[in-house]
Amino acid sequence: MSETRFARNGMVCTVDHLASAAGVAMLDRGGNAVDAAIAANAVLAVTAPHMCGLGGDLFAIVHDGSVAALNASGRAGSGADPGRLRAEGRDRMPHLQDIRSVPVPGCVDGWLALHERYGRLPLADLLAPAVRHAKDGFPASPLLGPGDFIGSLQGADDFRGLRRAGDLVRRPGVARTLEAVAAGGRAAFYQGEFGESLLALGQGEYAEDDLARSNADWVEPIEVEAFGHRVWTIPPNSQGYLLLLALEILAKLDPPADPADPRWAHLLVEAARAAGRDRLDVLHESAVPPLDTAEARRALIDPQRRSPLLDPPAGAGDTTYLCAVDAEGMGVSLIQSNAAGFGSLIFEPRTGINLHNRGIGFSLVPGHPAEYGPGRRPPHTLCPALVTHPDGSLRTVFGTMGGDAQPQILLQVVTRLLGHGESPGRAVGAPRWALGTGETGFDTWRSAPVVELEEGAPWAEGLRERGHTVASVPYGSAFGHAHLIDVLPSGVLAGAADPRALIGAALGR
Repeated sequence: MSETRFARNGMVCTVDHLASAAGVAMLDRGGNAVDAAIAANAVLAVTAPHMCGLGGDLFAIVHDGSVAALNASGRAGSGADPGRLRAEGRDRMPHLQDIRSVPVPGCVDGWLALHERYGRLPLADLLAPAVRHAKDGFPASPLLGPGDFIGSLQGADDFRGLRRAGDLVRRPGVARTLEAVAAGGRAAFYQGEFGESLLALGQGEYAEDDLARSNADWVEPIEVEAFGHRVWTIPPNSQGYLLLLALEILAKLDPPADPADPRWAHLLVEAARAAGRDRLDVLHESAVPPLDTAEARRALIDPQRRSPLLDPPAGAGDTTYLCAVDAEGMGVSLIQSNAAGFGSLIFEPRTGINLHNRGIGFSLVPGHPAEYGPGRRPPHTLCPALVTHPDGSLRTVFGTMGGDAQPQILLQVVTRLLGHGESPGRAVGAPRWALGTGETGFDTWRSAPVVELEEGAPWAEGLRERGHTVASVPYGSAFGHAHLIDVLPSGVLAGAADPRALIGAALGR
């Protein structure tokens, strides 16, 4: 079980205590929650390449009296050619070790957009802890990966010789890149050493204009009422609408008061299935979130049995989430991702930055609205969230990693927190279920999903009796790393970092 931490003057929750400490250090220096979030994410870009980094994408929601949403997800290059992939006999985007599944990374654009709008401290100060860890070295976390696997990655020179948790890792190329961004801004990254090498790696996949175009856009957040609050997230191309739609469906299903009741899990599972059954057909960057379909989808649910009507119509991953709240009440919910662990498994050789594979979200169906093509953003699993009171004040910032399962994990966490009054530690640490096919973590909606139950979950027999196919999975990161910070009525902050992260930390001041 996760322990709830309390603080009065600010808090940061991340998957790595080094990153949380960097965020709190910025709060101590007079920075705000956005400063803390950027500093923490920059450290994670150094210490957690198996989850995120400068070669990945970013989404964020900021509460500063009102709610603002940032989409910093990258676009496919000008050379994107779906016909060529189809001619190779492919019906899906390549999963690993193929540059065509690497849109232009949006992370640095995201940092700069956040800093320009909200930042209080100089960017160089925010990136300094990450630079220090990259130059001087950091102890490898238990989740970073076994040395034999890392040693086989293309261009992963920084990790050669890494064999166990605690081994010292240095990333001089990443340090050099962070220093360049601090001094020269966007151009130092996208037109600098990294950008030049990415053009070479792409062999026509990208043009100079692709790297000159910003990947960061401020967009209108989407929201629904749930448990007497407003729950907010990112609009498409994010799959965040699945969380909101599932909450809308669940609202009139009358789940039991005890989350240990198998009927509780059944109703949440069915709400998630009803929300996501057509995701592959309807999610694309210009999609209108189908929140007005909740009643029709709810009608497909049998409160007592698994409904085959909720299976997908005929026809994968690693990320990191962090959140921060400052003494003035600003809250940041930020998620940053490679997609799969280490992303595409391609490392840009000059800086040692590993490249994401978010392009796996594209479709290869001709004419599909999410078809792979020049300048397009792929459908994304990333969905940071926050909760406000009816008067608009901040209640909670929360989110998780977990591929397709992210909305399902958040549905459980927010229902426990708001619907059952559980503490942040209990809501984050309790055993979970997730819908999965057992393949990449990004293909849940391609067939009828199995209900995967985390070790210690109490619902197995009750779900089987209701017609669900159930699989048992060990307690761990397969069920996400969820973190949250809750603002109590007293103004005290109550936070929890997911114990599945092993070295995660909710730190306050």
